[in-house]
Amino acid sequence: MNSEVFQIPITIANAISQIGARDLLIPAIQRKFVWTHSKVEWLFDSLLQGYPIGSFLFWEVDDPVTKTDYKFYEFLQSYRQDFKDENPHFATIGHRKFNAVLDGQQRLTALYIGLTGTYAYYRGRVNRVDNEYAYPTRRLYLNVVGKPEDSDEQTGRVYEFKFLTDVEFQSSPAKWFLVSRILKSRDLSTFTKMIISESYQLNEFATEALSQLHSVVHLEQLINYYQIEKSDMERALNVFVRVNSAEPLTLSDMLMSTAVAHWRTRDARREIPSLVNAIRERGFFVDKDFVLKACLYLYSPDIRYRVSNFTAERVRPFEDNWDAIQESVIAAFDLVRDYGYNDLTLTSKNTLLPLIYWLHHKHIASDFTSAVATRGERDLIKKWLHTMLLKSVVGSGSADSVLGAIRRVLAGEAFGVSYLRPELQSFPQVEIASSLRLQGRDPDVTAEFIESLLLTQKDNRQAFPILALLSPHLDYKNGNFHADHLHPASAFRQKDLARSEVLGEDVEFYADYRHWNSILNLSHLDANENMSKQATSLSVWAAAEAEHQKISHAKFCVDHILPEEPDLAFGRFRVFIEARRRILSQKLREALQ
Repeated sequence: MNSEVFQIPITIANAISQIGARDLLIPAIQRKFVWTHSKVEWLFDSLLQGYPIGSFLFWEVDDPVTKTDYKFYEFLQSYRQDFKDENPHFATIGHRKFNAVLDGQQRLTALYIGLTGTYAYYRGRVNRVDNEYAYPTRRLYLNVVGKPEDSDEQTGRVYEFKFLTDVEFQSSPAKWFLVSRILKSRDLSTFTKMIISESYQLNEFATEALSQLHSVVHLEQLINYYQIEKSDMERALNVFVRVNSAEPLTLSDMLMSTAVAHWRTRDARREIPSLVNAIRERGFFVDKDFVLKACLYLYSPDIRYRVSNFTAERVRPFEDNWDAIQESVIAAFDLVRDYGYNDLTLTSKNTLLPLIYWLHHKHIASDFTSAVATRGERDLIKKWLHTMLLKSVVGSGSADSVLGAIRRVLAGEAFGVSYLRPELQSFPQVEIASSLRLQGRDPDVTAEFIESLLLTQKDNRQAFPILALLSPHLDYKNGNFHADHLHPASAFRQKDLARSEVLGEDVEFYADYRHWNSILNLSHLDANENMSKQATSLSVWAAAEAEHQKISHAKFCVDHILPEEPDLAFGRFRVFIEARRRILSQKLREALQ
């Protein structure tokens, strides 16, 4: 019979001993250690002041099947922010009975690091490189000279604990006591000898502080814990979710934990972050939530982000198809990077889920971004993606319903029996559009919509993809392009307009930001063109660049979607804007329809 039994409390020293002996381990469902160094320091101050540390929840593991089928990890002892934050795996096959920590991992890890290990954190204002200069190794010390400088009623601090480097400690060794030394003074006799031999008894504060430290570590039974006895992983997982239903674990953390718990042959704690890092290396910031959402979209009948969708049965296809899932996700991000998108301009990453679905279940991810045979479909998908993003079809408030409608077009109504309708030969953007209209998400490209795109301002996130649409011939994969004003922005300042030849009613037209700061007066320039352009007048720059590139002025204007002379002159700005409106409107219609 399963039961949760309150056990006789143990001391912190006893808990540290169990951690070192691998009698306390961390199950795969737990997240990483996330406490900052200051939070660890404050925990020790709270302990010495007599504040309760809270209760813990352990899961007794003695079943050979559980030890074989599920992964367990050791506690972190030498923590290095950003680099060494993964718990070492511990093979429990054949290991004696042990307890797995379901609640209290962060606190126990903090105690273990403070009493036995090191904490290396980023020093700031240097390159984030995995070395001692950027992340110096530190150990926990206690100030035995007196109270911290910020000790007052507002902070509540009485004892100053601080992670110090060896150099920092050596600068004032009489002030600091290495906290890990207290573990060697287990009995009162040994502790008293240390106090006398190092003359701490001459300082009342030092004697009191060290006595308190010795007491909370060795004498007081502060680790109060419940133990779940004779239970399997499913039972432990249910308890874990229940006790972590609020902060500090978020729903995202819990779903990650439940997914991880059901992976049998792979280590999801490493596989999923590895995919996240691969996407970030391509310039797109995602987190584990996106990866889990992609897995749901590919294989779960219900794509909502909820605990019930992460049962053992639901997550098994994630692991079974993991290599192909990774390949499809990475291929999708490679493709949109080739289209010219970056993390800023890809305004809805969830819009990529149907593309990932298509690549994955069509089994075409491996060479889709480069194969000559798929060029036509890549162009088709590019138009579809541009429209979806520019019209914000997959909005945050209705994402699941819209994504579900798109998936029904791809899979049909018998999802799971077949993941892709066999008659689909190419990405069904027309059918998707029809389905979305029924969802009230009209993807149609109207004249009014195109006009709204043309008035998009330079700093708007959508400016880049609009300009990329207008210049599909540019090599966005290998080039570095900037959105820049054609007629320089400085020319439209009020004082500059007053000095120019612009007169009468034209002044208001020139000064209107909807004209000079919108797509109508913007273009994508490569790094060299952008450097040469600067504040140079458009007509002068166009002539010089055409000569520099050894092409005709007419061809230069065509390449940069410009009307020809004399409409490039600043005095003909009104004519220039109307000419560009006509040219750009036509190009956008061709690109989106």
